[in-house]
Parts: sequence; structure tokens; C-alpha cells
Amino acid sequence: MRIVSSWVLLAFASVVVVGCAPKPRKVDPVPFVSVAHPLQKTVVDWDDYLGQFQAVDSVDLRPRVSGYLQSVGFRDGDVVKKGQVLFVIDPRPYQAALDQAKGQAAHAQAALANAKTEEARGQQLLAAHAISQQAYDTLLATERQATADLVAAEATVRTNALNLGFTRVTAPLNGRISDRRVSPGNLVTADTTVLTNIVNLNPIWFSFTGSEALYLKYQRANKNGTRESSRITPNPVEVRLQDETSYDWKGHMDFVDNAMDQGSGTIRGRAVIDNPGNFLTPGMFGHMRLLGSGPYTAMLVPDQAVVTDQTRQAIYVVGADGMVTERMVEVGPIADGLRVIRSGLSPSDTIVIDGVQRARPGHKVQVRQGTITAVAPQWPANVTTPLSTSAKIADQAN
Repeated sequence: MRIVSSWVLLAFASVVVVGCAPKPRKVDPVPFVSVAHPLQKTVVDWDDYLGQFQAVDSVDLRPRVSGYLQSVGFRDGDVVKKGQVLFVIDPRPYQAALDQAKGQAAHAQAALANAKTEEARGQQLLAAHAISQQAYDTLLATERQATADLVAAEATVRTNALNLGFTRVTAPLNGRISDRRVSPGNLVTADTTVLTNIVNLNPIWFSFTGSEALYLKYQRANKNGTRESSRITPNPVEVRLQDETSYDWKGHMDFVDNAMDQGSGTIRGRAVIDNPGNFLTPGMFGHMRLLGSGPYTAMLVPDQAVVTDQTRQAIYVVGADGMVTERMVEVGPIADGLRVIRSGLSPSDTIVIDGVQRARPGHKVQVRQGTITAVAPQWPANVTTPLSTSAKIADQAN
């Protein structure tokens, strides 16, 4: 029995020893990532704004004389020319008033001629002592009064001629006309009744508001001479519409208000946009970008290559030994689909552009060679972008 128990104890001990033996450690595979050198390009910063188009000139057309509307000389929504007859008010009462004024002027002209004859005869009689000085003074006064009556009558003729001309309401400017607000046969009142509205469309204004920070940025840049936009066009701007993916409408800054709005802390600005074909119309919204800097050389990387840690931005750089290091960078705006890196990188750095989530600082990675390509930004229709700063690769890119 003792021999059997010994064998049982020995078997149990061997099982315990085998169960406590250390297991082999599993080695994690080295992850693969795509790498490339930063793309070095010359870029220009643009500041983005949301704004609305406005007509440079907008006129509510009112009659200058009262009367019954006789005819309308346009179709609603037409493009009209300056001087084109748009409305005709019944001219007959004004023609009669003009004829009466002309008759009164002719009567005054005859009275003046008679007074001059009487004054000349009286002067001869006075020289011959045939009439008194008082009688001659009366003749002289009559002649002067007749002269004044003629001036007044001629003024009345001109006034009635103007009123007759005002019965034909003409376009004060070139532009697109609204619909008629009054139909023929209705009574219109001078300087009161609104007949229609006319706006000119080419060029057209683009109005927007900017923050105090951006206003200070421009002021300091102009003071320091860092903005170089004057070499091409003074303060050039580009605008895209809600359903467009590119900034096809060109113009330049025209006006900045003289005071900040105390309620919102913004300042009002305005740009002039070329509008060939009158495609743009007042009231439309658009996205405008305003030149915010002169050309400068920057590193461009895919936006997904930037690792954000609260307020810090970093990029993973792979050394020759495959070791990953973290590089703190200063980021800028998006330029043609790539993120601008203002500082923290050099053109010779090998950065992780794909597989950032698999890379960790202080660990090795296996690399695949990738490519960084600039792509023009695409915005879906009816989707807006926030007011921010963007960038554009300059024509003189390296």
C-alpha cells in the first residue's frame, strides 16, 4: 500500500509541475502604414464669408404728375434700357394747360411790345416838355411790369411743358424691371403711387459681415505691408453659389463700414461682382472668399494625417529604423483638399498618411510608400460651409 501511495503522489506532483510551467508569449505583428513626404507648395490664404447679393441701384418708379394711366410699355420682368417709355399717363389735360400757358405768354409778349412803344413815345414827349415827369414814370413802370409778366408767362410755359413730358414715365437706368403695380385706367398720384421697381444687375453687390478679429487681421496686414493682393487686383474676392462646387464669380472689395456693430461685434463689408448675362439676382445667397495673405510656402498633408490631442496637433514621423515619433505642428487652413502645415515639418520628413490609428509613438511600423495629391474641394449642393479661413494653391506653385 505504501508503494502505491508513493506512485500516486509522484503522478500528482508531476501534473502540478506541468500545469505551472510558463506559456510562450505571443508577439504582436508590426503594423503596416502608408507614408510619404509632405507636399511643398506655394499657397494663398482666403477668408470665407456667407453673404447676400444686392442691387447697386434699386428704384421705385413713381409718377411725377397725377392722372389716369393710359398704357404700359413693357412686359413684367423685362430688361429695359435707360430712357425707355414704361408708362403713359393721359396727356390731354397737360397739353391743354400748356396751350393755355403759351397763349398767356403771347398776350404778355404783346403787352410788353405795346409798353415799350408807349415808353419810347413818352420819352420823346418828356424831352419836348409835352408831358410831366410823373406821366413818363408811369409809362416806364408799365413797361417794366410787362417785362415781368412775360418772364412769369414763359416760366409757366416751361412748367406745363415739363408736366406734359412727365406723362411719359421713362426708365431712369438700365436694368431688370419688376411687374407693373397699376393697370391702365387707374388714377395715379404724383410722387405717391408706386408703378414698379427697377434694379440694375451688372455689376452687382455682395454684402457680408466680418468679425472684429478678421478686421484687425486685415488692418495689421495692410499696416505691415504683408498683403500682396494689390499686385494683381485690389482686394480680389471669389464667390460660389449654393449649388456650385467652385468659386466662379470674380470681383473685388468695394466698401467697409466705418464702425463695428455694437450688438454683434461685426463690421459690414461689400464687394462688387461681375454679372455678365444678369444671372445673379438681388437676394441670392453665396459663399465668398477674400484674399487673406500674400503667397507663402507651406507643407501640405492629408487632413487625416493630423492627430488632434485636445488643443495640440501632431503628425507621426517615421524614422529610417521604422520607429514612430510624434511631431508637434502648427496647422493652417485647407488648400485644395490638403491641410496646410505652417511649421513643425520639413520636406524631407517621412510622415504617416494612412493607418495613423495603427501607429504609436515609440513603436516600430512597416511602411508602404504612398502619394499626396492635391484635389480641388467639392461641396455637395445645398450644403453650406462654416465661416473660416481656407487656402488656395497659388499659380506660381513650386
